[in-house]
Formats: sequence, structure tokens, C-alpha cells
Amino acid sequence: MDGEVIGPGPYRATKLWNETIKLFRGGMPLRRHWANFRYYDWSFTGSEAVDYLHELLRRNHNFGPEVTRYQTLQLLRKFLKAHVIEDIKGHHGTEDFQDSGHLYRFPTLSPLKSFPTRSLLKDSNLWNKRHSVAIGDVHECKLIRRKEITAKQVDHIWKSMTVAHLKRVLGLISLDGVLNPTHVGGKHVVHNVFHVNKSGIVVLENKADDMPYWVVSAMRCLANWPNGNDSKQPVYLGFERDVLKTVGDYFQRLKEPLLTFHLYEVFVNILSLLQEQEVATEALQVSCLLLPPPNRRRLQLLLRLMARVCQNPHLPPLNDSVATRTLMVQMFSHCVLRSADEMDLDELLATKLVTFMMEHHNAIFQVPSKLRHQVNEHLSHLRRTQFQRSYPEVYHKRFPTEESRAAVIPEKTSRFKPPLSFFNLKKPLQPFQRSWSFRA
Repeated sequence: MDGEVIGPGPYRATKLWNETIKLFRGGMPLRRHWANFRYYDWSFTGSEAVDYLHELLRRNHNFGPEVTRYQTLQLLRKFLKAHVIEDIKGHHGTEDFQDSGHLYRFPTLSPLKSFPTRSLLKDSNLWNKRHSVAIGDVHECKLIRRKEITAKQVDHIWKSMTVAHLKRVLGLISLDGVLNPTHVGGKHVVHNVFHVNKSGIVVLENKADDMPYWVVSAMRCLANWPNGNDSKQPVYLGFERDVLKTVGDYFQRLKEPLLTFHLYEVFVNILSLLQEQEVATEALQVSCLLLPPPNRRRLQLLLRLMARVCQNPHLPPLNDSVATRTLMVQMFSHCVLRSADEMDLDELLATKLVTFMMEHHNAIFQVPSKLRHQVNEHLSHLRRTQFQRSYPEVYHKRFPTEESRAAVIPEKTSRFKPPLSFFNLKKPLQPFQRSWSFRA
């Protein structure tokens, strides 16, 4: 495998883009070509670029051997549009890259993406807010005691602890540049945890947010083929291909990918963990809890459909030249993961991620038991504390003695400290020895 391994961290997608450009510019063979009755030095043909970049991506640990030639061609079209390459006449941006003998070259400088910079003024203001109590700019905070934990507090606890759990799984000190907490809704997390059916699929409160009935019916028809035709429509030659096209058209027309634009960097970071199946699965479990419930439901049903279609031996071939498994990934990967920035490697990254999610879709949509246990323990502790503060007389009546309280709420046992020895106390004090004299 060639190239630097880009591990989890902020702006991983940008780092992958820049790393790919550096490797392509540094290794692409350049030579003299004859075209339009003249020679062009330091150039390459479109087919040569596709061949070299395809092999480069397949040998790169960040992408792997699953990269197809078509995906490489799509990436080179983005390179031409972003002026990473240009044709021999200096044109770029509007022309379409051709996998042929058409000549291209590198410009003097290929543009690399820059990383967002943090404002020093913003950081200094944040520091002042955090330390304003010590500085003396604000009044002392007062303790507000509540009788019960509100639903808003529960949402906030689930949100904060889920984000903290994600940070630990990714092995990051901070999620800056990976996830903006303001784009995470605590209500979404709580809904995804508790509002599910027996199969673990999210149940929506507002049916208007669900997929149209004809899409669900088409997905059920393919998933349970040949026994899934609920509408009893006549089955003709190629009927299953038309049903798949109906499902594909619906998902490809969605304005936003199912994993959302805001969580794009999170899932790009998870891609670097796919070799460790358990870690990657847990990271996907936590990340998928952050999705809006309609997106999570669509993603669950889509991945289940893809897995069943690939495993169904009774389903006729859905394409004459492409295998069913490859067809499923190519058709729906762009609907699952996509960047808001057109100049990105999202096609390559989406294929790798969707393949893994399709193979482990049953485990991905389970709530991590460790996270659920931690949240429940935290909520129980808050309820006990608030009850004790809000109703001290009831608390004292229920636990009149320390023994009764310890029976219900065990405390940590203190370490045993050996008593001072009597003989140590009887030792005479050592005489003071003056080591320096202040006399003249």
C-alpha cells in the first residue's frame, strides 16, 4: 500500500483530497506527445491518467482495491473542474474529462484545500467567559433545585453523553473539525433509542415524514422476492428491474444524503477504523443515533433491502453486465454518503462505507449497551440527588439512619488507615542543628 495513512481527526476529507493530489502530481508519468501537428512536453493522455490514478487508489490504504475505473474517471473530472489538471490548451472547469487520447497536463500549481482557521478573538472571548467568575465580571451562580428531571434535561444528557462516547470510540481528544455539537439534536437521539418496533426500526410520530407508500411497497416486493408482490400486479419479464429503478429514483432525488451533510466528517473518520470491525461497528452505532429519525428509518430499510437482494438466490440478475452486489453499492452509495462540497472524494469513500454498513446492518442499528448503562446510571444519580435536596424531610423519614441509607445507596468504602504506633510517638525529638549563623 502506498501513501500516508490518514487516521481519525479533524478535516479528514480535506486531508485525503490534498494527499491524493500530491501523490497524483508526484507520480504521474509525463512525456512528450504529438498532437495538432506539434509536440507537447510534460503531458499525458486521459487514458494514461485513468490507468495510473486507478492503480494508485487501489494500492492506497485509505481507499483499497474496491475502487473501480468508473470512480477514478469521476474523480479526474472533478480534478479538471477544480484546475488540478488542465488540457494542453489551458482549458479547465467547463470541459469534460475524456478517457481517451486527449492530452492533459498539470498547471504550475494544483490548488490544495485550506483548513478552516479558528479566530483568536473568539477563543479569547471564550476564555474570558469560562474564567469570568475568577476575574469577577459576573455574579456568583445560584443553585437551582428542581423537583423532577425534565424531558429537556434528559435530551441534553443523552446528547452530551452520546457525543462524548463517540469521541472516545474515535480516539480523539476533541471533535473540533469533525462534529459541530449545535447540529446534534438531543430529541433525535432519544427518539432513535426508544421509539422503535420489534425489529429495531425507528417508528415515526408524524407519518408525513415517512417514505411514500409506493416506495415502501416496491422495497418490500424486492426484499421478499418472489413472494413480496402485495399489490398482485402482473409480473412480466424485467419486472424486478423496473421495481429497482423505482426505488433508486426515489433515493437519488433526495436533496440531502441519508447520513446528512453535517455528519459527513464523522463518517469519513469512521472509514479509517473499518479494519477493526468491533470498533468501527460501535462507532457507527453511536453516529447513527445522531441522525434525524426519518433519515435513520430510511437508512435502515435501504440497507436491509440491499442485503436481502444480494443474498436472494431466487432473484433474477438485475443487470446484464454488473453483478447484483456491485450494482446495489453503485446505485445507492451516493444517496447514503455525500459531501456538500462538489470537490471531494465522496464517491470513493461512500462505496467503502456503504459496503461495510450493508454487511453489518443488523449490528449497526443497535444501541451500545455501555452507553445506555452510563446514561441510566447518570439519570438515577441525578434523581436521587434532586429528591434529597427537594424533600429533605421525606428523605430523612425514608432513611432515618445511616444503616438504612447505606442498604439502598451503597457508598464507596474508605481505605483503612493504620493507627499511629505508640512507640513512634515515644521517640525523642532530634536535636536541632544550626547549619548557618547570622552572627557577624
